[in-house]
Amino acid sequence: MVESVAGIGVAAVRAGDELPRVRPSFVFVYALAYAGVWLALLTPMLVTIALRVRQLSPENAAGQLALVLGVGAFFALLGNPVFGRWSDRTTSRFGMRRPWLIGGMLCGMASLAIVALAPNIPVLLLGWCLSQLAFNAVLAAIVAVLPDQVPESQRGTVAGVLGICMPIGQVSGTFLVQSLPTSMLMMFLTPAIVGSIAVLFLVALLPDRRQLPSQLPASTLRDFLRSFWLNPVQQSDFAWAWLSRLLLVTGTAFLTTYQSYYLIDKLGYDVAEVPGLIFKSMLVQASMVVISSLLGGRFSDATGRRKIFVIVAAAVYGSGLWTIAAAGDYAAVLIGMALTGVGQGVYFAVDLALVTQILPNRKLDAAKDLGMFNIANALPQSIAPALGPVILWLSRGDYTWLFIVAGSIALLSSIAILPLKGVR
Repeated sequence: MVESVAGIGVAAVRAGDELPRVRPSFVFVYALAYAGVWLALLTPMLVTIALRVRQLSPENAAGQLALVLGVGAFFALLGNPVFGRWSDRTTSRFGMRRPWLIGGMLCGMASLAIVALAPNIPVLLLGWCLSQLAFNAVLAAIVAVLPDQVPESQRGTVAGVLGICMPIGQVSGTFLVQSLPTSMLMMFLTPAIVGSIAVLFLVALLPDRRQLPSQLPASTLRDFLRSFWLNPVQQSDFAWAWLSRLLLVTGTAFLTTYQSYYLIDKLGYDVAEVPGLIFKSMLVQASMVVISSLLGGRFSDATGRRKIFVIVAAAVYGSGLWTIAAAGDYAAVLIGMALTGVGQGVYFAVDLALVTQILPNRKLDAAKDLGMFNIANALPQSIAPALGPVILWLSRGDYTWLFIVAGSIALLSSIAILPLKGVR
């Protein structure tokens, strides 16, 4: 049965029905909301968390930043699959995904206010952990909209559009932050408010699926806990794709975590110049992501192939990090950022489409399984901050070696895709 929804250009279908093709109006609203989530979540990671930590602990900023981001990423790692599972089992009359989209964004804003007003590092850490839980509840629900609503024949194209949302969120966030230099509270809250408004558009128009309690299988606490185990032998394609994403995002996490300190400590820029410099570098990267993501996703759909696009994209991203490692000035950094943009755009567009085709159980556990996959996005936020200080200590503070290691990890991501058998 199909229930058409005016104004959005997509139809709500029961699980098991063939999905209808989605229209540009749906893709636009979906992408706007997805960009809004990244705007709210990534802006602190790119700029404001590092600056806030430096305010509270100037004598040990790198170590304290590693603590805050690492512990926060652990909560993101837990929150995404757990909230995804609850979203899959939600029987609200408002639908499966809407309650988590609204509640997550509201709680995320409140948590960022705690971070902005924190009098010390422990309170800041508490606020950041809460914000990671909240925004990952949103991510679990919003990513599940792709297999919920979009047929396989369009997923590369739609995922390509979604692939430009992260850099749009990054650029928009750094632009907003540099225009609000006098208020730390507004530097945290403004991106979250704008992002929440974008998510509300999707909430208002989404033809969300509704399910009754009687439609769900009985579940005990043991069943709930066991549902998070996916056998890597039986689900080998999913496991290899997970490992590839883990490695690629670990490379990107080095860049997002240490770009501020790289500009200050290696290239010698003042703290006041950093937001503007990061905005410019994000703009270059985002421009490349937009072009490569749209083209990569569309070509992937046209050829019916996913693996080769992902393999090449990961290698290009790694070369971009190596270029940054060798950079002697800001112009060379921008070249490296352009290369990472090309690799990131194609990788995240096609890899997301690839993963939706190898989910262990798309009908019943899409959000939970994608949440498990998104652990590969969250875990690197702990790995990179933990490895970073060790690499810097061994290299005596040399950021060149930090980015050499990051680029090598990203290159391994392309190798991990080779064993996949269930998708071309």
